[in-house]
Amino acid sequence: MGTATAMPAANSEAVRLCDIPVLGVREFREAVLTAIRSHSEVLGPARIAALHGRPTETGRVALLAVLAHGQTGSLSFLSTEVDGAYEALTPECTQAHWFEREIAELWSVRPEGHPWLKPIRFQAAAGNPARGAKEPVICGVMEFFQVEGHEVHEVAVGPVHAGIIEPGHFRFQCHGEQVLHLEISLGYQHRGVERSLVGGPDKRAIHSMETLAGDTSIAHATAYCQAVESLAGCRVPARAQAIRGIALELERLANHTGDLGALANDVGYLPTASYCGRIRGDFLNLTALLCGSRFGRGLVRPGGVAFDADPPLVAEILDRLERGLRDVTAAANLLWDTSSVRARFEDVGILTRKQCEELGIVGPAARASGLARDSRVEFPAGIFRVAQVHISTWEKGDVFARAYVRWLEIERSAAFVRELLATLPEGPTRVPLSALRPNLCVASLAEGWRGEICHIAITDGRGKFSTYKVVDPSFHNWIGLSMAMRGQQISDFPLCNKSFNLSYCGHDL
Repeated sequence: MGTATAMPAANSEAVRLCDIPVLGVREFREAVLTAIRSHSEVLGPARIAALHGRPTETGRVALLAVLAHGQTGSLSFLSTEVDGAYEALTPECTQAHWFEREIAELWSVRPEGHPWLKPIRFQAAAGNPARGAKEPVICGVMEFFQVEGHEVHEVAVGPVHAGIIEPGHFRFQCHGEQVLHLEISLGYQHRGVERSLVGGPDKRAIHSMETLAGDTSIAHATAYCQAVESLAGCRVPARAQAIRGIALELERLANHTGDLGALANDVGYLPTASYCGRIRGDFLNLTALLCGSRFGRGLVRPGGVAFDADPPLVAEILDRLERGLRDVTAAANLLWDTSSVRARFEDVGILTRKQCEELGIVGPAARASGLARDSRVEFPAGIFRVAQVHISTWEKGDVFARAYVRWLEIERSAAFVRELLATLPEGPTRVPLSALRPNLCVASLAEGWRGEICHIAITDGRGKFSTYKVVDPSFHNWIGLSMAMRGQQISDFPLCNKSFNLSYCGHDL
């Protein structure tokens, strides 16, 4: 795709809004499809990092697509304006399906030809003051996909679950014990975060970012800070970038360790389940040593970080890190060495590489199916521009693969933290942030422990947010869980679900 149809940019590089091409609807659609299908050895196929709508002064809805070109490490922006309806991308580009359902829900614009146009969060349309309120164009909120046939039955689970699990509804179409189709209905955690950010940034914005998905506070705060720093023309000190990188990998260590324990628990293997539950806490405590919060809240701030690490603290973190890594190694090896565990993990919940490519799956779920897809390597920002993290992949795409990729990433994240702590740059940890520049657009990517996080910020003529869009990795990946369950026994659902471990609140925002 040439520069005539798209605006190229690097990760977290602000571009002028007027430089983003506004194409005709047909040209926009063709440009996106051409990029997704590209067989160029240089560019390779793109994927949709974000696709969302925003109101215009003319009363139409502007659609902005952010395409990610992993082979070149570049992003591209392209836009169009629609009014009422347009030809859907989804029939020819499956990874657009969730985005287009959201566009229909929020902006009352119908993607004609979309196979299942249903709300994803069940929220009132945002509306456009320039054209007045519009009636929703989506189908009934209680309508579910159904399979008919002899001995086919339906199993409904949730939205209320046992314990402290967040709400989400799962509707299984089954033949006996075999799952023919799983429909996942979310939206129960919707808080209106994106709308609340319009007119910002303000003092509340960073706290909203840290609670988009509480277990991903560092990654979301990092993506947000990268965005506003680019809009302000701010250069973050090297020491601050290193501390951000350390915190991000500690977040990955803690959550991957917890997931290994939870997977062990789902197959009744209590030694690893018990050990990892405790070791996860040890890794969370390393983040607390840095900033006083086990989830890293208060650490990452626009312009840098709010806390530093002196030599005694660095020595203590290194010591605790080595002990934690030793313990989690022993706990994980119990999984891989136990045949009954492997028998339950292997060949369960397979998601193929082709499915991942078509659906736009990100994070460990994609890497477990053989896709070397990692924003830290493909679209490096901050410390990852100068410090290398190797991508961990597996091929099978089953529960075992998703578990083992987590283990590989635990080893590599620990090595990365160890290296950064030993070579922390000298200098300040934070610089002042200037006012945001007007009429700019930026896409900021960060690799959270679940996968790619994308924040898009657009400023108005006053330098305030006119649009702020967040794409959590769960937004891409919930459909992956649905596909992985096809043909499986319904009793395998808890294990498959945990092998993805997606966020409800991160999706719902």
